[in-house]
Amino acid sequence: MDLDEFDAPIEQLQLSHDIETTLNAQSSKDAVAYIDAQWYTLVNRRGRWMDLIGDYAGSEPFVVDGEALIQLVLDDPLLALGRKEDVSFQIAHAIYSLERVLLEISRRSESFEIVFWHERRFLTLLYGDDDYVSSSRSLARTILFNHLTSLQIPLHTFRDTSDPAWLSYQQHKKPMFVMTDDGGVVDESSSITHAERVLLQRVFMYSLLSQGVSIATLKGAEYRDSKILSFVYEQRVDADPKSRFKDEFWSAVQNASVALEAVESRVRAQNPPSPLKAFEPLSARDLAARLARDVSKSSASQAEFVPELLQLFTAHIFYVPHLGLKERALPPVRLPAALVGHIVGSFLPRVFLALEHGACPVTVDGRVFAALLDSILRTENASLLSLLGPEIVAEVEALWRECNLRAPDFVALRNRFPLTAVPQANGVHEDRYLSLLPFHHPLFDHELATIRIDAEETSDDEDEDPSHLEFNTLFSDTQHWHNHKRAILPAHLGGNDTQGPMNEWQRKRQLRSEQRFMSKLQWQAETLTGAYGTPLQQMVIPSAAVGRKSKAPPGPNGKTDVGETTDTSLLGAAKKGKKETLSSAEKIRQANLAKKQAKEDESNVHWWKEQLESVEDKTTPSKIMAIDHLMRNKRTKEGWLSVEVRLYRIHLEFSRWLEEPNRESAATRDRYTVSIMCMVKDLFESKELFPTAVRKLAECLAALGFEEYIDPLADSATVSKDDRALNFEFVKVVKSKSGHPVHKWMRITEDPIVWQLRLFGEYMDRSMDSQPDPRVAFKPDAWQRKVLDCLDRNESVLVAAPTSAGKTFISYYAMEKLLRSSDDDILVYVAPTKALVSQIAAEVYARFRKELNGKACWAIHTRDYRVHNPQNCQILVTVPEMLATMLLSPPLAKTWTPRIKRIILDEIHTIGQQEGGAVWEQIILLAPCPLIGLSATIGEPEKFNAWLASVQEAHGFKHTFIHHPHRYSHLRKFTYLLQPNDQPPSFNGLTDYHKTERMRFIHPISMLSFGARSLPPDFSLEAADCLSLFRAFEAYRDKVEFNIDDLNPTRFFSESRGTLLKQKDILRYEAALTKQVEAMMQSTDPQDPTTVLNGVIKKVSDPMIEKADQRYIPARGEFFANLTSLVSDLHANGDLPALLFNFDRTVCEKMARAILDVLEKAEAQWRETNPEWKRKVKQWEVWVSKAKERERQAERLKKIKKDDEHPATAAEPETSWEASFDPDDPSPQFSFAGTSPAFTKSDLDEEIEALARWSSAPDWALRALRRGIGVHHSGMNKHYRTLVESLYRSGYLRVVIATGTLALGINAPTKTSVFCGDSPYLTALMYRQCAGRAGRRGFDLLGKVVFYGLPMDRCQRLVLSRLPSLGGNFPLTSTLVLRLFNLLQGSNNAPVAQDAIKSMFRLPHISFVSEVGREQLLHHIRFSIDYLRRSGLLDADGNPINLFGVAAHLYYTEPSNLALVALLRRGVIHRICNQSNLVNAKRDLLLLLCHLFGRRYLPKAYASASYLKSVTRKSPSLVVLPPLPEDARKVLLQHEEHIKRVFTGYALAYVEHHADSLAQDTKLPFSGKDLCVAEEGESSPFREQLRRSAVSAVARSPFVATSGHGDSFGSVTELANTSRRGLHLNEYAIPSMRQFTSVPGENDDQFALNAYLLDFYTHGQTAALKAANGIREGEVWYLLQDFSLTLKTIRTGLIQLLQKASVNASRAESVVGDEVSEIDSGYGTLDPAEADPDTEGSEAGAESFKRPAGVSDRDWRVFEVLNAVTAEFDEKFRAMWA
Repeated sequence: MDLDEFDAPIEQLQLSHDIETTLNAQSSKDAVAYIDAQWYTLVNRRGRWMDLIGDYAGSEPFVVDGEALIQLVLDDPLLALGRKEDVSFQIAHAIYSLERVLLEISRRSESFEIVFWHERRFLTLLYGDDDYVSSSRSLARTILFNHLTSLQIPLHTFRDTSDPAWLSYQQHKKPMFVMTDDGGVVDESSSITHAERVLLQRVFMYSLLSQGVSIATLKGAEYRDSKILSFVYEQRVDADPKSRFKDEFWSAVQNASVALEAVESRVRAQNPPSPLKAFEPLSARDLAARLARDVSKSSASQAEFVPELLQLFTAHIFYVPHLGLKERALPPVRLPAALVGHIVGSFLPRVFLALEHGACPVTVDGRVFAALLDSILRTENASLLSLLGPEIVAEVEALWRECNLRAPDFVALRNRFPLTAVPQANGVHEDRYLSLLPFHHPLFDHELATIRIDAEETSDDEDEDPSHLEFNTLFSDTQHWHNHKRAILPAHLGGNDTQGPMNEWQRKRQLRSEQRFMSKLQWQAETLTGAYGTPLQQMVIPSAAVGRKSKAPPGPNGKTDVGETTDTSLLGAAKKGKKETLSSAEKIRQANLAKKQAKEDESNVHWWKEQLESVEDKTTPSKIMAIDHLMRNKRTKEGWLSVEVRLYRIHLEFSRWLEEPNRESAATRDRYTVSIMCMVKDLFESKELFPTAVRKLAECLAALGFEEYIDPLADSATVSKDDRALNFEFVKVVKSKSGHPVHKWMRITEDPIVWQLRLFGEYMDRSMDSQPDPRVAFKPDAWQRKVLDCLDRNESVLVAAPTSAGKTFISYYAMEKLLRSSDDDILVYVAPTKALVSQIAAEVYARFRKELNGKACWAIHTRDYRVHNPQNCQILVTVPEMLATMLLSPPLAKTWTPRIKRIILDEIHTIGQQEGGAVWEQIILLAPCPLIGLSATIGEPEKFNAWLASVQEAHGFKHTFIHHPHRYSHLRKFTYLLQPNDQPPSFNGLTDYHKTERMRFIHPISMLSFGARSLPPDFSLEAADCLSLFRAFEAYRDKVEFNIDDLNPTRFFSESRGTLLKQKDILRYEAALTKQVEAMMQSTDPQDPTTVLNGVIKKVSDPMIEKADQRYIPARGEFFANLTSLVSDLHANGDLPALLFNFDRTVCEKMARAILDVLEKAEAQWRETNPEWKRKVKQWEVWVSKAKERERQAERLKKIKKDDEHPATAAEPETSWEASFDPDDPSPQFSFAGTSPAFTKSDLDEEIEALARWSSAPDWALRALRRGIGVHHSGMNKHYRTLVESLYRSGYLRVVIATGTLALGINAPTKTSVFCGDSPYLTALMYRQCAGRAGRRGFDLLGKVVFYGLPMDRCQRLVLSRLPSLGGNFPLTSTLVLRLFNLLQGSNNAPVAQDAIKSMFRLPHISFVSEVGREQLLHHIRFSIDYLRRSGLLDADGNPINLFGVAAHLYYTEPSNLALVALLRRGVIHRICNQSNLVNAKRDLLLLLCHLFGRRYLPKAYASASYLKSVTRKSPSLVVLPPLPEDARKVLLQHEEHIKRVFTGYALAYVEHHADSLAQDTKLPFSGKDLCVAEEGESSPFREQLRRSAVSAVARSPFVATSGHGDSFGSVTELANTSRRGLHLNEYAIPSMRQFTSVPGENDDQFALNAYLLDFYTHGQTAALKAANGIREGEVWYLLQDFSLTLKTIRTGLIQLLQKASVNASRAESVVGDEVSEIDSGYGTLDPAEADPDTEGSEAGAESFKRPAGVSDRDWRVFEVLNAVTAEFDEKFRAMWA
């Protein structure tokens, strides 16, 4: 469903008409061009590069295409198998590579299975290219498949995608996507067979997508940390996929299939292949015998030299099992070309086909065969006996006799193919790896002492002499990262700002901005409520110094009683201690209080009687409204009056029931029994009960049929000894004498337990072992008390509890504790989003006030703005990037970091996100204090918690994990049932609206029709769901395999009879029921409709859902057209407020506009035709026309009545309805706005006027606000977003359409969460986050979740999906090592910095997803230091130098930052910038930077030449980024070689140092099975020869070495992916340059680079970026902003270096301007969504930067060009959003 109209711009270009689509059914090339133009390039354009696990599938099942997997393995350029003119078949290497890929996938998800489609085989086998290649790959395919069958991964084979078995599998398993390959591109040079293979693959992909299965690309996927990054392609289900394309196309597909099968038949000698199946590998004897017999029966046995080659091959089969991997690690064998041609041309293809379904890695090795052949040819009179020994030869000769084969003539063979005199190479040339450069640092020397690697004091391995920007200047990290004029430290701590003082106008402007912000914050704070829906009360906390003077000494356990400070304190309102003896003064005080109480009682009686008299003559409904209003009065909240008022409310409820016309109906009885029982239950819990009230409550229970509950409830109640009479006559519901009910029809007709399950579930007591606790003002549950205990003991804690469970108080308890205990200590609250930061700050402001003499109580610091001084506050609310930067800031390490006493990490599960996750890990590693981790959605938290505990314990803090699995309120699920041809009902206003029947309840058990095999941990049933499930079981009493009576609620709850059920009782019942459900799920086939489980599912399912087309997805127009009826139905059901979630910003806005459009048009039509409206407007116009007359009358009255005896007369005209009427205001029936006592129309007018004046909020958004509709996403203006949040909380906005911005902890309690349309980003995690907004504690007893525009199986998948386990990152990158040195050097080795680094180095594992142990980590660090030394970023003493600022401040872009440093040092950028033509210089510089930063891939098909030619003809965009300048590529290739040599040295050094602990590497990486273990026995001449010629592999895996590779690695990627077992090398922790140097289409590189940044710089048209470059509208702004910030960071780093160099050169002090007391850690940049008209951006300064003395012309020219590019790009960027 293309809701964002992403395809519209490209469709408007009509590119498919430009591409030749004339179809020849005989031409596969035509057919590929046709399907690409009509379909595949559009699918490519829609594709998203994303984390398949963390951001897409989570723990959902997916499929790996077995053919694509084998193809990936066989296409590995390192693998010596199926290579033309190379006698080899290194299947052991292929097995290893296969398991490596499986290991990479399984480390990140175990929810995958492997599927082979028989008709997919052609891309693997490459028929038509070369028979030797095809037969080699065919044999390898059977061996690899057979190996897969031995692994613990489910494997399936199907004929094709129409195979009924596949369709059944798909229906059963519901794979979310298939990882496969698209076959590549077809161009002019492609062969016919290649085009045929690609065509069939395109059709295979089309078929899968049409079936509703998404596709991810396997080839080109990146396995980065815990993520699998790849393109994802999605498409709607298509019931008739063939109709999309012409008949000629399908004929071409059929012809291609026939042609490939014909080639296959020829290659296989008319033996058609059967579908793959497992086989038992044959022994060497049996395999050799099969081969010999097969050849002997064929005519090939008589061919020239076949007996000789066959005997050598069979001898090699006998010999290979005796060899180990090291002996098989042979370099390519040089055989005579003619002989090689003979072998690969006819002999081996025949042999390989004969070996299928029998061979294995232990019996076949092409290189060993080639070496044996070489030995026979090389040695005069050599024989098998002399080479292999008698045992092998005896076996071969016996076989020869058995098959009656001609004896071989090796002399003839030797004569026919004489060898040249060149001897075989003993191994291959190995690179000399670099020795370590000298380095000394006290802390690192000590920590790295155990690895003992000697450095060359006079190394000749230094990097080539750089001549650019190498001043050997020590770097001082004291300035702002995007503005060189701002200092990090305030002036009183040594910070120097070169920013001039503000003038008067600037000061006033800043003041206005701050005043507006505080005004907004205060109003936002007023809309916030606590856990029970009550407004927050600000507590005033005295200075700790003052508090210490007045406080008593600490109590037991070191706790200080702070309960007396304020009644609203979270830390408690009670004080423990012994009962004190009352003094005389105290007795007098109590006597006076008693008198005062008596007086109040008398006043209350009088007041209450007045109220009763005032309602006496009203109708019962009017009385109820009046009493409900009175119950909000403060005086009715406590004392006897609170009880009597509520009793009177019960009396009125009975009275209303008696007046009902259908009072005896079951529905009426249900409604009134529930409402009365709720009030009775609440009143029994009152502490103010008196005997008469208890008697009346007992009568109520008796009247309803709950007699057995009277005594237990009365016994548990707190009842006063003093009785009092009621001031009204309670309705008579029981007979006075007998006590029997007056009205028998009021009694419930079922067992009270069944009644409670059916109707009372949401009103049950939800506490979990709650008890009073003096530390908090509510009754905490057991798990909450455990949290309090941990915080009181100053321990670290990780809390995993669902939304609404009650986590919020934890943070504020910790804050209050810190504020009361100290005036200097700091608590940092880290939230993942700016929206959450703003809200938390408002909540802190609403809760706490503390005067600190110049310091702030709290501050905000985000990437875009700051409020108060972040360094000079006690509570800092920030985002993770900011805190990580501050923790790594040298100036702060001395003054600020040691004062941090607690860090709260909210929504800690975001540590697993693709973007920014590593920053969370860095905070945890560097934190100098205990942590509080909070999350509602951590999947499998135990692994993460174990690592977190190890980190905290390394820092010296005890850590506790607290897991509470239950929500406070249930979530009830519904689907909004849209079907084909459903027309939206006409909308004539809410008053005339009749709700549809589309909102259908989804019973949780009915979800199991999806075919799930287990229930997720958070699967839950409401009480009513439990009852309906039991009744469904009961219908199958004779078929279930358990005693159904044990689950009968009357028996199950027999011990609870007489007491009202609680939620914990229901949890027990739910567990018993779901235990049986899970047993059924495990033992039955979900596809069998006759099973009991499917019968039960049908019983609890909604018949309307059952009948509907459950796979139907509404089209775009239908989706938007029905939105108003969806919201109107929610309104009619009382289910507003609602949050409507869609994960595309553009779609959110379109949804709001669609609803607004319907409301405005309907209102306009109504106003045109409604006579009442016209009359009202006319009357108002008359009133307006008399305004001057009223003014004159008012003036006359003032003169006449100077004493103001009749003020009402003057004011009367202003209080008429006309005074508040505005015809431009929305009519109530055309608005979803609510009413709020805290918010008036004038308030709204004022806010909207301010937004219109000061912000970029669009007009339609402001009009929508007036109708109660808001939009919330990160692209909307910050002030608008804040207003939306506040209006929503206050009850005015009742419909908010949002992306995930409101999902992460925002205080936006809603009754209903609606998921509108599907998205790749709607994952199991995001679903729970968004759904959790509904039913928030203190607001609703029940939350509702509605699915709109999603097929039912998608809804089921979301509900039944499990949360994925947390992903993580390898945080210790080279740049982080560099920043750690900066931290030490800049802080003069501050203790807090040393402690953080030491504890980091001593962890058992640096990350919870890393297998790197401590020893290997130390090696990694030591060689990272060497790399940084050679890159000119560190000196020999560990001081950051030269271009450190550029490298460190772009830390989040590694390795791009290090590539930039290399290019700067080697003069490439100088060459570009010093061109004579400035325009060319700027463009070339930007082109280079586009290769390094903001990289976005384009799939090959989208970047094909034919498609690009068509696109670029109609668009100003280039689309594909031009190649990297050749000199830049050369420098980066040299740098890559440099990095590779450094880290190869690391690998070799580690292996050599740990040779004893690293066992012989013969185990496969995934299965752990031993393969090719050498057999001990007598050596032979041939074996000795193999050992001599084998390549030496120390760091390389011996499996890969069998293809002839030693320790000479081609790239860092190769080093990481082919290193031996025990070396956990992380490709992405080593700063490889390969991604920058690879050329699309070369070296099997999969993807081209999108030129969107260069294109934007060239033409500045965002429309072109969307249409041609395929950038989604919601992404454009973020991508351009990131690149703009990158340019500014580079510019600032360059300015700082030039300034420093100039100072060093002139030995002069730099000029310092006025000092500004503010901290900035590097991100104070302007986000237009955060923009304030009275504040300036961070641009000031760069334009005015003057050339420092001593800076060369070439260096200065670099700055000029970079500054010009930065300014021009930023200007176009700002113009985009202005």
